[in-house]
Amino acid sequence: MKTFSSTAFTLCAFAGMLASFQPSAQANDWPTFRGADRKDISKETGLLKSWPADGPKRVWTFEGAGLGYSGFAVVGGTLYTLGAKEFEEHLIAVDVATGKEKWTVSVGPLLTNGWGDGPRSSPTVDGDRVYALGGKGDLACVSAKDGKVIWKASLTDAGGKVPGWGYCESPLVDGNQVVVTPGGNKGAVLALDKLTGKQVWQSAEWTDGAQYASLVPIEFNGVRQYVQLTMQNFAGISAKDGSVLWKVAFPGKTAVIPTPIFDKGQVYVAAGYGVGCKSVKLGSGEPEFLYENTNMVNHHGGVILVGDYLYGHSDKGGWTCQNFKTGEVQWAERGKLGKGAIHCADGMLYLLEENSGNVVLIEASPNGWNEKGRFQLGPQTAQRNPKGKIWTHPVVSGGKLYLRDQELIHCYDIKS
Repeated sequence: MKTFSSTAFTLCAFAGMLASFQPSAQANDWPTFRGADRKDISKETGLLKSWPADGPKRVWTFEGAGLGYSGFAVVGGTLYTLGAKEFEEHLIAVDVATGKEKWTVSVGPLLTNGWGDGPRSSPTVDGDRVYALGGKGDLACVSAKDGKVIWKASLTDAGGKVPGWGYCESPLVDGNQVVVTPGGNKGAVLALDKLTGKQVWQSAEWTDGAQYASLVPIEFNGVRQYVQLTMQNFAGISAKDGSVLWKVAFPGKTAVIPTPIFDKGQVYVAAGYGVGCKSVKLGSGEPEFLYENTNMVNHHGGVILVGDYLYGHSDKGGWTCQNFKTGEVQWAERGKLGKGAIHCADGMLYLLEENSGNVVLIEASPNGWNEKGRFQLGPQTAQRNPKGKIWTHPVVSGGKLYLRDQELIHCYDIKS
C-alpha cells in the first residue's frame, strides 16, 4: 500500500487547480453518493410524474453485486458499486444498457458486522478514475475502463480507527484531491493527491473519531471548504490546508449518519437515536445559532432540501416536511409508508421503505403528501442478514431508477 507523505500545497496552486478542474460527468450522470454537489437532487427532467398500478417497467436485474449496502455511481453508461465476494470487498462495474458485469476488482478485506457483512459506501467517479472506500478503510483508485488498480491507501495508516459499523463514507473528489474522514489523533479529515494517493494535508486541529456521514463541499464568502459531521461536532475545514474554519457542538448518540446540508450560508445537520437536528448561519465570526429540535430525527435514510423545505423520515413523526429556515414542521405523515431512504428527481421524491421494500413516488411539495404511485421491490434477496434491511439509497440517472437489495440490483425505466 502507498504510505502517506507530506506535500507542499500553496494557495496559488490550489486556486489554479480548481479553476482548471472540469468534472467529466454529464447532467444525467450520478458520479458519487448524493450526486456531485451532495444535495441528492437529480438534474434530470422529463420523468414520469405518476406510475402505473404495478409500478414502472423493470428493465433488468443484476444478480452479481455481492453482499453489502453500497450505493451507486452512474457515469458514461456504467454503474459502479461495491459488494462482498467471498472474503473480499470488490468494486464492480455494470453496463447500464444490458445489466451485465463489465469488470470487478478487489478493494480490500471483508468487513464483518452483526447487521450484515460487506461494504457500505458508494464509489466516486472522476474522469477516467473511480475511487472506492472499503468497510475497513481501504481506499482504492482504479481505472474506470478496466478496473486496473492505480494506487491504494489505508485510512488506518492515517491514524483512523474503523467505526463500529465500518467506514461508510463515500470519497469526495474535489479539484486535484480526494478527501476522506479517517478520524483520530492525526486529524479527522484527510486530503490525498487524487493522481498519486500521497498526502496533501490532514486536519490535525480536529481529532474527532470518524462516524458515518460523507463530506459536503461548499463555497462561502469566496472560501472553498468541506463540511463534516462527527459524534461531537460539525465543522467547516479549509479545502486549501485542512485548517478548521468553524466548529459547532452537536453531541450524537450511538451513531451520526445523515449528510450535512448547506444553502445560502445556512448549515443543517440531523441524526437519529433521539438526537434530532440543528442549524446555524455562517458569518464572519462564530456561526449564528438558528434552531435545534427533534422535528427531524433522521437515522440514516437521508434528508433533502428542495426549495425552502427539507424532506426525510423522522423517527419521531414519520415522513416529514420541515421548514429549512425555521426548523418548524410543515407536514408529517406516519401512516402511508414506514421508515426508509429518500431521493429527488424532477420535482418528485422517491421513497424506499426499509422493511418491506415498498417504493413510493410523491410530489416534493410543502402542501402535503401527494402520492403518485407505488410498487414493491422484487425479487428480494434471500441472503440478507436477519438484522439487516433494505438500506441502499435510491438513485435516478439516465431516465432509470436504480434500487438494490444486497446482491440484487434492479433497474427501472421512469422516463416519460
